[in-house]
Amino acid sequence: MSAESSPLFRARVAGIFYVLNIVTGAFAAVYGGRGLIALSDTAELIATFCYIVVTLLFYGLFKPVNRGLSLVAAFFSFVGCAVGVLNLFHLVPYFIDNLVFFGIYCLFLGYLILRSTFLPRTIGVLMMLAGLAWLTFLSPPLVRSLSPWIFLPGLIGEGSLTVWLIVAGVNVQRWNEQAGTAELALRG
Repeated sequence: MSAESSPLFRARVAGIFYVLNIVTGAFAAVYGGRGLIALSDTAELIATFCYIVVTLLFYGLFKPVNRGLSLVAAFFSFVGCAVGVLNLFHLVPYFIDNLVFFGIYCLFLGYLILRSTFLPRTIGVLMMLAGLAWLTFLSPPLVRSLSPWIFLPGLIGEGSLTVWLIVAGVNVQRWNEQAGTAELALRG
């Protein structure tokens, strides 16, 4: 197995792109309202690109847990990315916050982490709480009343996953065992 195809390598690369997504997304959010629209929009596009990379890497990492669910999760992430870009250019006939789709993605991802044998279950729970927090963006009045605290579960959940991926990655032996079991199930 080459370093590039190693689940540990892919997990760490996903963690790095997750950090880039968080940093550029935060920059876009903070400076978007301060007259730096072009710079903010560019940062938002970079954040979206980074999240697409994270989504592709996560799809591969979580395929052994549940191939179909990993694909559905990736679909919601891609829809969230697309909606974010369309909102950026005012191309959506009605506004829906892309965090709603990322909320669904985080719920699926949290469940996949809980079912995995190669990441801590606690992170799965934290990701599911992040997903529930992002789903509140279905109701702008609710978000306004809970702001800025509504961002805390997302920061903790997604931040914990990001740090874990960079520092520890995944348990390669358990990932290989789960991937082997999944492969046997597909053949059988």
